[in-house]
Amino acid sequence: MAEVETGTVARTPRVRDVDIHVGADAEQVPLVRAFAADMAMRMDFDLDAIEDLRMAVDEACSLLVRAAAPESRLHCAFIPEPQSLRVRVAVDAVVARPPSADPLAWQILSALADELAERISDAGAGHRITVEFVARPTAADSR
Repeated sequence: MAEVETGTVARTPRVRDVDIHVGADAEQVPLVRAFAADMAMRMDFDLDAIEDLRMAVDEACSLLVRAAAPESRLHCAFIPEPQSLRVRVAVDAVVARPPSADPLAWQILSALADELAERISDAGAGHRITVEFVARPTAADSR
């Protein structure tokens, strides 16, 4: 079962911060990807930027699902900012392998996102792996 929480964003009355928690399973990634596209449409992203965001979310979630500990949850935060959408995806893992250790996937994600960062922190008996990126309403190649 998926959980969705929303909070009001004062600077963007039509779009709110949203946190999604789903099972860390590849079957859940299309749900998160579709949600990201819907948020981008509400924020007036152009069609190319929506597709870039959709692919970036897919790549980030797929990277983390592969690293996820059994029975863990995929946590996705969508944070509207004045001229962009910040996306934070995290999962608990047994091994502290950074997402950038997969060079092809990280290169694809780097090409799709305007800003990109990864973080690994301790989480109980394992580790919390986080990928955070920023998407803007106009696709990079049309700027």
